[in-house]
Amino acid sequence: MTHPDLHLLIDGRQLCGEGRRTRPVVNPASGEILGEVPLASSADLDRALEAAQRSWPAWRALGPQQRGNLLRKAGELLRERSEAIARLATVEEGKTLAEARLELIIAAETFEWYAEEGRRAYGRVLPQRASGMRMTVVKEPVGPVAGFAPWNFPLGNPARKLGSALAAGCTVIVKAAEETPGCALAIAQALVDAGVPAGVIAVVFGVPAEVSGHLLASPVIRAVSFTGSVPVGKQLAALAAAGMKRTTMELGGHAPVLVFDDVDVEAVLDLAVAAKFRNAGQICVSPTRFYVHEAIYEKFAAGFAARARSWPVGNGLDEGVKMGPLAHARRPQAVASLIDEAIGAGAKRLAGGAPMAGKGFFYQPTVLGDVPEAARIMNEEPFGPVAVLGRFGSFDEAIAKANRLPYGLAAYAFTQNARRVNLIGEQVESGMLGINSFTIAVPEAPFGGVKESGYGSEEGIEGLDACLVTKFITES
Repeated sequence: MTHPDLHLLIDGRQLCGEGRRTRPVVNPASGEILGEVPLASSADLDRALEAAQRSWPAWRALGPQQRGNLLRKAGELLRERSEAIARLATVEEGKTLAEARLELIIAAETFEWYAEEGRRAYGRVLPQRASGMRMTVVKEPVGPVAGFAPWNFPLGNPARKLGSALAAGCTVIVKAAEETPGCALAIAQALVDAGVPAGVIAVVFGVPAEVSGHLLASPVIRAVSFTGSVPVGKQLAALAAAGMKRTTMELGGHAPVLVFDDVDVEAVLDLAVAAKFRNAGQICVSPTRFYVHEAIYEKFAAGFAARARSWPVGNGLDEGVKMGPLAHARRPQAVASLIDEAIGAGAKRLAGGAPMAGKGFFYQPTVLGDVPEAARIMNEEPFGPVAVLGRFGSFDEAIAKANRLPYGLAAYAFTQNARRVNLIGEQVESGMLGINSFTIAVPEAPFGGVKESGYGSEEGIEGLDACLVTKFITES
């Protein structure tokens, strides 16, 4: 396929190289250079900020129904273009075509859901305190938003940043990932073609520290939405605090999976292996720390390893492939370092554990057994196709293991005991919890974490609220 021209989108204009610094975009399945993405200069960012500020009054005045109509149309355009955009996501990020198609549909659903939810930013009328007095509470758009979207979901992440802000009546500047620029531009182009006015949205690329520092220092930006690592999230939160900017931080995790001894082991394995190796494990909510009851541990470990050894890996465009490459050249070495350290600490290599020969950034689906809690991989998110297994004997031990890290984004548990289900829901510390399911991300539900995994939520009514401020009005 021919790779699309790459550009910045600022104030309705497509800005290409034109003397700007550029960065190569690489196909992770082959190492082929697909194109060069231009990096925004300070002048480009100032132009985006000015356009966002200038366009905001007219956009908020358009009203939620009219804004919703444009979002709905954008969703329709994404569905019409789904195959081409999905193939673009596979080529740029590496995920399988089936995964990319599903992600594109979820991006369309995000626009469609916010098209409706934007009409429900309800306020309320308070009881009178005196005759002739009226007291009301209203919700208003917070103002221009800066959104920072990573590469692992190159369609879904930009759609989240754009959908909630636009529905609320805010203008948006999205700093998208340099690894997957064509995907972010395809999402934005659907909005442009749907009729979103020039200046309301901008898509920029650049050196992350330069772009974030410039945007967050500007008084134009009123809110920040960031998806990424814990260290970078903390840095951006500190920058935002200097200007008292509202922030939504969806940061990293290290999701535990509790597997009790009353489950159908084979059924759980079928779900777990597919969830673990989806997008080569490059998912912030990827199930990683599998704590398995000692009575079924050996059977579970053997079954996981057997499935991993036969899991089809290759170019995501090829028929029958279930796992593609890691997204860029740095990832295989980072994953290998964690695995080697764990094995040195006493973990058992049950499957995989090495890069794959040939072109591209492929890594074997890996399973490690009896991994010591002190190993780095049990404490640092591997962000790769690695499942780490450990044992537990009692319910209290399982909960302690699940909660021992400072992260709390996602967690999972499998049991058929109804009482245990209730206790897990009460005691596991996470922003999202899947019980007998790995499905925890849908447009109508809040997506976010607790502890060092961040605060605030994207999607759901909570995602809309993040782009709204509350005003109390008294009339007499």
